[in-house]
Parts: sequence; structure tokens; C-alpha cells
Amino acid sequence: MGRADFTDKGCRVGGQIISAVCLLLLLAIASVANAADAPLVAKGYKMAGDAAKMRIVMDFDREPDVKWFLLRGPNRLVIDLANTRFAINAKDLKARGLVRGVRLGELGEGVSRLILTGKGPFAVDKLDVLKNEDGTGYRIAIDMSAASEREFDAALDNQALTTGSTVSTDKGGRVGTGPVSNPGHRFTVVLDPGHGGVDGGAEGLNGTIEKNVTLAFATELRDKLAAVGNYDVFMTRDSDEFLRLDDRVRIARQHEADLLISIHADTISVKGIRGATVYTVSDKASDPEAQALADRENLSDQFAGMEIKNDNKEVTDILIDLIRRETHNFSMSFAHTLVGQLSTSVGLINNPQRSAGFKVLKAPDVPSVLVELGYLSNAKDEAQLLNADWRGKAAQSITNAVALFASAKGGAGTGG
Repeated sequence: MGRADFTDKGCRVGGQIISAVCLLLLLAIASVANAADAPLVAKGYKMAGDAAKMRIVMDFDREPDVKWFLLRGPNRLVIDLANTRFAINAKDLKARGLVRGVRLGELGEGVSRLILTGKGPFAVDKLDVLKNEDGTGYRIAIDMSAASEREFDAALDNQALTTGSTVSTDKGGRVGTGPVSNPGHRFTVVLDPGHGGVDGGAEGLNGTIEKNVTLAFATELRDKLAAVGNYDVFMTRDSDEFLRLDDRVRIARQHEADLLISIHADTISVKGIRGATVYTVSDKASDPEAQALADRENLSDQFAGMEIKNDNKEVTDILIDLIRRETHNFSMSFAHTLVGQLSTSVGLINNPQRSAGFKVLKAPDVPSVLVELGYLSNAKDEAQLLNADWRGKAAQSITNAVALFASAKGGAGTGG
């Protein structure tokens, strides 16, 4: 066959114009060109996790070209996508957990943008572009976790090194270069008064409400710790407000807490049981009473009418597994020290150091304990919890335990 020449009237092959064949060829070429120029379609969006750690996944029909960066005021993650059309159900964009707001739209000039606004500062632990296992498209997977303002600012400082295109064969850009040293950091304690707002907690025999007891005691303990002058002390709440359990964990992490002390005063069906107890976290409860207490405390989010939904069991398992051995050992060490100090000033329950799966103690990098001051179901304990002298002794014992723990942990921030 002779060489084909294209003319304005058709294709000339061997001196013959074959218009139909040329038309089909041109249509095929145009179809390929149009497919290459057609925008990517972002066709799915999912978020799972809580206020301490989140995973966001966005699905695409083809491999996306991604650039991302951070902004402050408020804390935001911005993701720019070349030649992309969003076809996502608006209800899937509902904010949750660590993400306070989701916005998306077209910027023009062939760029679309997704903006994730954090509930305070955060770290982007990972941002990957991955090929779907079934070969039908690609996805972006973003892992975010609560962080401090200092860590967020450090990530901004490193942004020139970490921002750029990610590709499916790479692990993507990461914020920062690992833990950022902070030589000026003082030993930081976060106090968590249990319950609050619509969640009143337990009620005593004489009408005492747990949320009021925990706030009053935490305020007194804060003042004693602050008076030492060696610590930065914060409270998850300083008024009668409701906080989700994962928000309490988030606050501790965002303050880079060296210690979280959650304060409670529960009830128990056996009226004769009384005394203080110190709990640490564990996957398996130390005893049935500890398991029952953890189950009650972990349901507190339902008091605000919020839906308790396990979006992704795998994410939940990851959060539990992230409790580092070192953090757990520090928690156990402080609990032991605290029991020793409380035993010299207030009554303790039998076997006062116990453990169970308390959600509020599951910060992966913050040593945490839950202190059950006493049982409101016991008249003597209820009276003690309302007694200023008893509260002062208990608060002083906890302050002494914090001093010993801070010193044993290496003296970080224990200078004035």
C-alpha cells in the first residue's frame, strides 16, 4: 500500500481519496486526545477516626497530580489537584473528629482545591497517592494527628522541604523531619475534670453531682501545681461544658503534656466500698469492677446526643496499638508513685492500682492516669469529697507525686 497523505478533502492513498477511513482515523485520534485532556474525577471521600487521629481517603478515576501545604490562622491543610472535577456527595464532607471543616472547589486555570481545617494544630503524619488494589483507579490517603502549636509551626518552617508532588510509587511528603526538640519546654500537666455540661456523671446519696466535684477538685489541684512554679498546668475544661473523650485526649496532645490526670468520683452498687483508686489503661481490665467503670466512662459521649459510631475497626485498633511501651511504662510508674503518696493522706480502696480500657487514657505519647477520688454512692466518701480539708490533703498528695515523677523522668522542665 502506498503512503497516506492527509488533505483538506480526505486521505490520499495511492492517488485515491478515502474520506470514510480518514474520518474514522481522525475521530480515533480526537477521542484519545479528549480522554487525555478530560479532567480527573474525584468520586469518593471518607473520613474515619477521632479528635486525636484521623484518616482521610479520596478516590479518583486516574492518578492525581497532588501538591499540598499548610496554613495557619486557622490551622489548615490545603491540597491542590490539577485538572480535577469533584463528584462527591456533600454529606460525606461532614466535619468530624480532628477535622473541623471541609471545603472544596475549583480555583480556575485547571486547579481544584480541597481544604481541611483542623480542630487546633495537627501533624500530617503521611500523605500518599496509592493505586487501588483492584486496578480501577487511585486514592489519596492522609493520616493526621493532633499536635502542638510548636510542632505545627515547625512543620511550616520545613514546608519548603516537604511540599511538592506526591506519586503513587512514593510514600509522599511528610510534615517535618521527626520529633522537634524543644529545650525550653517545661514539664506540662493537663488536668481533666470528668464529665460536664449535659453529662453530669454520677450522683451521690445526698445529691452531689460528679461533674461539680471533679471541676472543683481539679481547680484546686491546678492552683497547687501552679504555685510550685515549675510546671505549665492546663485543664481540659474550666467551666461546666461538655467535652467528647477524644477531645480531652486532643487537648493533652496539643499542649505536649508530660502527664494527663483525669479526675472522677463514680458510684458503685456495693455501698460499703469506699476509697480512692488510680487507674491506667490496658486492653484487658484488671478486674470486673475496673471493666464496669471503664464501660460507663467510655459511654459519656452519648449524653450529648452524639452518635457513637465505630467508622473503622482497623483505625480503632491502630489507635489502641499506638500506645507506646514507653508511655505505658511512664503511666504505670506515676500510678505507683501516686498510690504511695495518697496512702499517707487519704483512704484507698483495696488493690488501689488498677487498669482498664479507658478511652481518655489512650493518648499514644502522653503518660495518663485516671484518679477515682472516691465513691459518691458511699455517704462517708461523699462527705469527704465536699470537705475542704480532705480535698486539700488529696490535692497536696497528687502535687507531691507529680514532683517525684517529673524529677524521675529526667527533670525536664522542673526548673523555675
